[in-house]
Amino acid sequence: MTWQTVFTQTLENDRVLLRPLQRSDKKALAEIVFDPVIWKYFVACVHTEEDLDKFIETGMADMEAGRRAVFMVFDKKSNRLAGSMCFGNLAEADRRIEIGWSWLGTSFQGIGVNRGAKLALLTHAFEALSCERVEFKTDVLNIQARRGLKNIGAQEEGVLRSFNFMPSGRRRDAIFYSVLKSEWPSVKENLERNGQAKEAHNAVPA
Repeated sequence: MTWQTVFTQTLENDRVLLRPLQRSDKKALAEIVFDPVIWKYFVACVHTEEDLDKFIETGMADMEAGRRAVFMVFDKKSNRLAGSMCFGNLAEADRRIEIGWSWLGTSFQGIGVNRGAKLALLTHAFEALSCERVEFKTDVLNIQARRGLKNIGAQEEGVLRSFNFMPSGRRRDAIFYSVLKSEWPSVKENLERNGQAKEAHNAVPA
């Protein structure tokens, strides 16, 4: 399978559906995207309608140029748009890809959507694209994201100091995580098992 298919691919499991960004998503995005809490550790922020237009147009341009596959994440329980995640830094010859640019509306955090989306992306990376390595990076100060990456089974690798500028002018230290092909079976089992346990815990008795 050529990796160019990721720019048009729809991914799905029991918890979430991920499909490529469309310009028509603007209205649904506007319902969740303007919470400043979401963007605390992001290099680019969406605070205004103009920012949202830029987010959409940049995403569309990146997909058209083959730089980044921008997915809209839908929560299948509510059938609502929950956020966005991406494949980026595609290195097909080396079978390496990054999952990132990940955010969820605050009402969709902590309810299994992130776990379901990461499962869908990792499954596609390892089982359809035959990746050897999937990597993630985040702000070293973003404790919530770091905890989430450890919880899905990604291994912490190290910190690249003074990696890039943040909107405030601060220089961000970026911390890297990865999952390797040999680790994927246990990571997948962990994601599926914990997702099922969360569903059972949240079930309403008849």
